[in-house]
Amino acid sequence: MLDPYEIRDKIPPMKDLSADNITQNVHTINSLCEDPRLKFLMKRLVTHLHDFARETRLTSEEWMASIQFLTEVGHTCTELRQEFILLSDILGLSLVVDSINHPKPPESTEGTLLGPFHTHDALDLANGELLSHDPKGEPLLVLCTIKDTNGRPIEGVAVDIWETDSSGHYDTQYADRQVPDGRGIIKSDKNGVFWFKAINPVPYPIPHDGPVGKLLVKLHRHPYRPSHMHFMFEKEGYDHLITALYLRGDPFEVSDAVFGVKSSLLVDIHETDEATANAYGVKPGTKLLKRDFVLVSDEDTKRIRDEKTRQVLDAAGIKYKFWNGLPIEDVD
Repeated sequence: MLDPYEIRDKIPPMKDLSADNITQNVHTINSLCEDPRLKFLMKRLVTHLHDFARETRLTSEEWMASIQFLTEVGHTCTELRQEFILLSDILGLSLVVDSINHPKPPESTEGTLLGPFHTHDALDLANGELLSHDPKGEPLLVLCTIKDTNGRPIEGVAVDIWETDSSGHYDTQYADRQVPDGRGIIKSDKNGVFWFKAINPVPYPIPHDGPVGKLLVKLHRHPYRPSHMHFMFEKEGYDHLITALYLRGDPFEVSDAVFGVKSSLLVDIHETDEATANAYGVKPGTKLLKRDFVLVSDEDTKRIRDEKTRQVLDAAGIKYKFWNGLPIEDVD
């Protein structure tokens, strides 16, 4: 435990505080923090929180209701259900954070949010294996390539893929789940190719039986997501890409409950011709999804991210400098 007397002697006296002068005093005591990034984050967070309360004239009842809501969100979380990620998703925060951290040049594949249903127990699959074992799902052949921004194929990319079953549920939503299904990890070959057999995605509601679902009802919002399939790409030297492909024409394409759809990620589903079906061991007429993914190097992503950071902070009038690649307040 830190010495409270030592801390007391490093700050000016703080009493007779009010809504008008509390913010600067919180900044003062937090300025003792030795981690410059944490100190910067806390200063901006406290500023915005206090301004929110002052601008909205937040009542004590509303403050307590908010505390109780967040408590319920925490109680709803389990090893396989992350209600806080869901809350972040429906507030649009997840997309904001991904966009800030993983900016993309125009020629590359755009990212989108992770969602609350990714797990770390997906099995490794070989190219051509079955991702989903749902007998009620409509079979889908997925053929993909991975290239860099110069058009060169990338070998050895670990591609983490997950989707729902034909009823719109992920495997983690079943109490009797024993092994992962509807998910797997495949590596691209020397030509940057990976392919697998899945089922045609369907629209589904995000979990709405918890506090986040109750909030959606109060906001008069629906909980549905359009038909999609998740992809996550990992290879040293390339920016981590979390994305998804969305079926064009889905009834919820323009009202996704978690704001994930981007025009560049919309895809059309076709049918395999006889030659393709024979080449990949499926029946002619099987649904077909084809996609070319383009990854960005870590170096290019950092350059774009730093440029955007300078633009945003300069526009906000914040004095800053970079520390460990992240902005902090420049008080020198």
